[in-house]
Amino acid sequence: MKATTWRRRIAFAATMRVLALAGFGLMPPTPTEAKGLPDGLPPLPAIGETMQRDTRSGLALGGFDPVAYHVEARATAGRAEFEITHRGDVWRFASAANRAAFLEAPDSYEPAYEAYDATGVAEGLAVDTDPRLFAVVEQRLFLFRTAASRNAFLENTSLRRLAENSWGAVSQLIAHR
Repeated sequence: MKATTWRRRIAFAATMRVLALAGFGLMPPTPTEAKGLPDGLPPLPAIGETMQRDTRSGLALGGFDPVAYHVEARATAGRAEFEITHRGDVWRFASAANRAAFLEAPDSYEPAYEAYDATGVAEGLAVDTDPRLFAVVEQRLFLFRTAASRNAFLENTSLRRLAENSWGAVSQLIAHR
């Protein structure tokens, strides 16, 4: 083989190695890319995640009190002194009374769709939420990623039915521990 041919092959192999390490089009798309989520949104749920929680603190609802959504109709930060672990998730409450209410009837206070965006669930996606964007509808707590998502869900009642019907398939996308 000629020296020129060897140089070309070596240059080609080196270029391919650099591209492979940089990941330019050689790797399959990630779930986020595959679903076409807008830039700036966090990745889809990770393996082992059962209830959406803050990735830094590990707190369910980012540390907000699940009972306060119902009682006070607002997102209220929980306090470490009123913290419990329930079904493997760490929950915080604003008061001992709220903690007791939750322990008495957790299913009444846990968010629908394991705290994923209700509109996203209706669209077949498990989308992370902002725990400050919520709605309590017929005694159920729904969380949302954006105000637009919340408004769409509240204005279009068919999205509730669609979310209920889609939740089984969406929950299968989430690897439960």
